[in-house]
Amino acid sequence: MIRKFAASTFLSLAFCFAPFAWGQSAGEAEPEPEAEAVPGASEFSTARDQVIDELSQLTDLDFGGNSGARFAVFFVLLLATFIIRKIVVGIYTRWFHRAAEKTAWTFDDKLIPAMTGPIGAMTYVIGFFLSISVLSLSPGMDIVILRIFQASTMTVLFWGLLRAVDVMAEVMVDVAKEKDMGVYHFIPLIKKTARIFLIVVAVVLVVQNLGYSVGSLLAGMGIGGLALALAAQESLANFFGSVSIVADRPFKVGDWIQVGSQVDGDVEEIGLRSTKVRTWSKSLMTIPNKVLANEIIENWSRMPKRRVKQYVGVTYSTSPENMEGLVEDIRKLLREDEGVNQDFILVNFTDFGDSALQILVYYFTSTTAWLAHMDIRQRINLKIMKAVAARGSSIAFPTRTVHIEGGSLPFSAEK
Repeated sequence: MIRKFAASTFLSLAFCFAPFAWGQSAGEAEPEPEAEAVPGASEFSTARDQVIDELSQLTDLDFGGNSGARFAVFFVLLLATFIIRKIVVGIYTRWFHRAAEKTAWTFDDKLIPAMTGPIGAMTYVIGFFLSISVLSLSPGMDIVILRIFQASTMTVLFWGLLRAVDVMAEVMVDVAKEKDMGVYHFIPLIKKTARIFLIVVAVVLVVQNLGYSVGSLLAGMGIGGLALALAAQESLANFFGSVSIVADRPFKVGDWIQVGSQVDGDVEEIGLRSTKVRTWSKSLMTIPNKVLANEIIENWSRMPKRRVKQYVGVTYSTSPENMEGLVEDIRKLLREDEGVNQDFILVNFTDFGDSALQILVYYFTSTTAWLAHMDIRQRINLKIMKAVAARGSSIAFPTRTVHIEGGSLPFSAEK
């Protein structure tokens, strides 16, 4: 068939150019009347009719109830799908990119490139469905193709929703960091929860579009579903624990927390099931979220200022005048130190101890950072030691005085 078609095409082209060749050679020898060109014209018409007949035979061929013309339209539409996909994506990118440049939002700037893939995939799905719909198929095959088209459409739509969730989470993180909002540490957890929810809904809808009854499928699980629910009890408890952590926000990534007597360190990660804490010994502790939801959490990083409470004991040989002056000296050096918060300072001679006169020193450091806090405490303690020495007194240490009857002199001995 192909060889016959090629031969007919070759003959038609030969007859097309034959009159011009004959006319040129005849003109050089002797002019002929125009009526003599009729045989060439009739031969050209015959060859053309043969070519048309061959093409008609090709289009009349039957392949499973579909003519050659149907298959030709199918392949043309299939090829046009790839071309249209590039055109649609190009127009979408250019037009929406120009529109996004006119807005002050960053969401649309990130959403447009993220949605390029789903839009191109949707163009493929529609093009393939239109191409296949040209063919004459059995009723059963038509139903299968329709269900595949519906499931593919649903899958691409949820793919686009997942991309939108990712972009939304990224934009929310940027905004939260810019405004110094503590919620940005929980945005990855919210993102994971939203993605899992969308994936579950997508699977249910796709299965339903494929012709399966989701309700009967779940009901048919019976005892197996009950066993699965019981097995997932701990996971569900941890999931709801993570939800309560997100809602209450008792801590965020980077906070120093203390839970009971075992958990003490910096939060590294908050997941759907557990929270990871880096302890001071640099070990990584994983705590189920249901435990954190039911425990008392002490967040040291939430302190606006860090407290210092200590007693300074001076010897009993200190005179009342020197004690009064020493208390004023300590108050003064606390007020003059730039690392001490000036909202509340308390310095008082409070107790007569067993071996010392007790002075309560109570203040707050402006910083909550541990190392800076310790540097401030050290500086204040050194200043207090110098103030005590300047008053002619000394820091007391535990002593015991023993009096012996009979006129002996008392002596002191360390505890």
